[in-house]
Amino acid sequence: MTLRDNASPVCSLKFVTLVVALSPALLFLGAGVQLQNNGYDGLLIAINPQISEDQNLIPNIKEMITEASFYLFNATKRRLFFRNIKILIPDTWKANNYSKVKQESYEKANVIVTNWYGAHGGDPYTLQHRGCGKEGKYIHFTPDFLLNDGLIAGYGSRGRVFVHEWAHLRWGVFDEYNNEKPVYINGQNQIKATRCSSEITGIFVCEKGPCPHENCIISKLFQEGCMFLYNSTQNATASIMFMQSLSSVVEFCNASTHNQEAPNLQNQMCSLRSTWDVISASADFNHSVAMNGTELPPPPMFSLVQAGAKVVCLVLDVSSKMAEAGRLLRLQQAVEFYLMQIVEIHTFVGIASFNSKGAIRAQLHQVNNDDDRKLLVSYLPATVSAEAETSICSGLKKGFEVVEKLNGKAYGSVMILVASGNDGHISNCLLTVLSSGSTIHTIALGPSAAPNLEELSHLTGGLKFFVPDKSNSNSMIDTFSRISSGTGDIFRQHIQLESMGENVKPHHQLKNTVTVDSSVGNDTAFLVTWQTSGPPEIVLFDPYGRKYNTNNFIINKALRTARLWIPGTAKPGLWTYTLNNTHHSLQALKMTVISCASRSNVPPATVEAFVQGDSTRFPHPMMIFANVRKGFYPVLNATVTATIEPETGDPVTLKLFDDGAGNIQMNAPRKSMGWKEEEQKWGFSRISSGGSFSVLGVPAGPHPDVFPPCKIIDLEAVKLEEEVTLSWTAPGEDFDQGWANSYEVRISESLQNIQNDFNNAILVNTSKLNPQPAGTKETFTFSPKLFINGHEHQPDGKTQESHRIYVAIRAVDKNSLKSAVSNIAQASLLIPHSSAPVFARDYVILKGVLTAMGLMGIICLIIVVTHCILNRKKSRQKTNGTKLL
Repeated sequence: MTLRDNASPVCSLKFVTLVVALSPALLFLGAGVQLQNNGYDGLLIAINPQISEDQNLIPNIKEMITEASFYLFNATKRRLFFRNIKILIPDTWKANNYSKVKQESYEKANVIVTNWYGAHGGDPYTLQHRGCGKEGKYIHFTPDFLLNDGLIAGYGSRGRVFVHEWAHLRWGVFDEYNNEKPVYINGQNQIKATRCSSEITGIFVCEKGPCPHENCIISKLFQEGCMFLYNSTQNATASIMFMQSLSSVVEFCNASTHNQEAPNLQNQMCSLRSTWDVISASADFNHSVAMNGTELPPPPMFSLVQAGAKVVCLVLDVSSKMAEAGRLLRLQQAVEFYLMQIVEIHTFVGIASFNSKGAIRAQLHQVNNDDDRKLLVSYLPATVSAEAETSICSGLKKGFEVVEKLNGKAYGSVMILVASGNDGHISNCLLTVLSSGSTIHTIALGPSAAPNLEELSHLTGGLKFFVPDKSNSNSMIDTFSRISSGTGDIFRQHIQLESMGENVKPHHQLKNTVTVDSSVGNDTAFLVTWQTSGPPEIVLFDPYGRKYNTNNFIINKALRTARLWIPGTAKPGLWTYTLNNTHHSLQALKMTVISCASRSNVPPATVEAFVQGDSTRFPHPMMIFANVRKGFYPVLNATVTATIEPETGDPVTLKLFDDGAGNIQMNAPRKSMGWKEEEQKWGFSRISSGGSFSVLGVPAGPHPDVFPPCKIIDLEAVKLEEEVTLSWTAPGEDFDQGWANSYEVRISESLQNIQNDFNNAILVNTSKLNPQPAGTKETFTFSPKLFINGHEHQPDGKTQESHRIYVAIRAVDKNSLKSAVSNIAQASLLIPHSSAPVFARDYVILKGVLTAMGLMGIICLIIVVTHCILNRKKSRQKTNGTKLL
């Protein structure tokens, strides 16, 4: 945990994604990358286990990065290049004298190579979720892109493509093209192609061949089939974020070449700043200087590493602290479920424990059948010791002894460390941990757990969790369900479908339904846990009415668990369960459901949860994200509700958005995938624990409102007849929660005026515009002629005649706190370019903003998602053979 002051709640996240029906309403970046002496070290490229072995793939990756290094060096004006790169070979490929992995894993990779699992796809892309100037999560390439030389003519050389994507990933810049709006009308009422720089030349082409640009307009609309084709020979040197395939393009758009009028994502997300302005303001540039001389940097060095056998050691706290709040029982229940259902076949598993000293409870056993799993369960601690002192380093030392028995090293192994007691001596073994080559996932139980426990996860690239002391919380099981092998093979991993827990009164019941969609169903298991005495009365119905009761479950009276495994593939549809508390006292009853992919060629829907950082300080918010996708196709238009469970106090709900309410627009795929009719009836359910974070400096008592509405980033303006229609997504009263009090809309005929002096731009009357709840699509129509008389005074006293207006908006809350000014939208006053508003969509990440409204304590976050529609991405292939990324 991070060091906290007197009022510093620690928070754990449990992301539960539940798509209940279709309706209209509806980690790691690879932290090992370091910049030293102008060179990047530690770049990790991982190949998915589902990719067939191909002798050309690795040489092509090396060639791509080598070319990219020199191209990047020149594009950054002799400042940056790639020095050391690791390529992670999947364990499904035959051994070939590759080095053994240490802490590298597919989940930590900066670049992943994997299939799309769809009829359409292959475009390289970068998953960006944090906005302008912020790092993304990973770059994605398909094997086809890396092996098919026929694609080079469209995309440009692979090295150039990599630099384009690296700029997305590392520096948070965005594309300067727009497939949705390839042309626009500029401030002089001229039709222009959306590009950067404007010096890139070409011709307009209509259906019957070349034509003057004015012929592209018919009845005040752009003629369908009219497009701008770029000349294959150019003199323009920018921009890499527009069309790196052009041989003349060797740099990013800067202040002198940037096209601020172009309706592209870079202008929208970065407030009209050029890509070079954003890049040169990055930490990479602040901590480096251009290299002297004329020599090129050395070519990159490559290391090929491959994972061996999967090795896991459980390192469990058995100090007297584990007797508090039922921690030992909940740990036993979670670990039993982990060993019996979640650990992948052929994994080597050992168990160690610790109080003031460490002990080995079970040497490594390979999991080959249920008997192996039961044997490991028998080694779990049944009691706690009398002493409260804990020595985490002693427990880890025994854990390393266990895993080293296999190959003499701990390289590539995983430690799952569970601790509830404080320990001020963790720093004594940090160097040992770092050099061990093992990845450590930490699980802190209760408020007295060592505050620097998570440092072990940071050093090794592991996950970190916090489990609150609540009897009806299912967080412990959710945490163990989240920990996978890290291979990236979603077809071999269990997916959690349900997590429900309630304190049930005597002779009352917990009843709910869980969806098993057709993409999952193999190895499906139901787990029921309780606190005291015997099991509840269990009744479970499958979608076809088949009944399972308590007698069908495997009961473990000592651990108070009941488990049902469904042979074959579970029937798709709604499963209904009822847990009846037949006892005379309150019982915490919980249900967990997991399953695996039903088919090896159809990826199941998944959810990935992550937060903006490890900690934040009041009043700065914590951004919470959920990436819901099927394969690599995003699930869009989802309504997401997060339930935040503090350590003390009642749960708080938080709605996450993918529709522009302060959200991040993505540079990511927008493919479409068909949904079967039955899936449209029940949707699907997913759960993923999201880790932990700290909120520092939260005041103990009431405090004034310090949270303004969030910035609107999806403002659109469309001219219809004599009016302009604006559309945007409503922000909230506090960031993206609640609803704002009013809107301030201003317009200008000068882009520079509204960009640099919003407060003095022309104010539009919005008295009849009542803000809607956050996440709602807002529209507002006004007549520009009522506010503009054809001329607008410039700061220098001159007047300017214009045929175009620029519009921006900001929201105001009830305490007059104002959001940041939105992106700037633009519309032609003479020639409208669309007959109806076009609301561009490119979102794959759902986001919420967590504000600390008091001492929130330990937090558990539950997310509910509805509606699963995927937008189709237009082809990026241009008629002249060029292809835009």
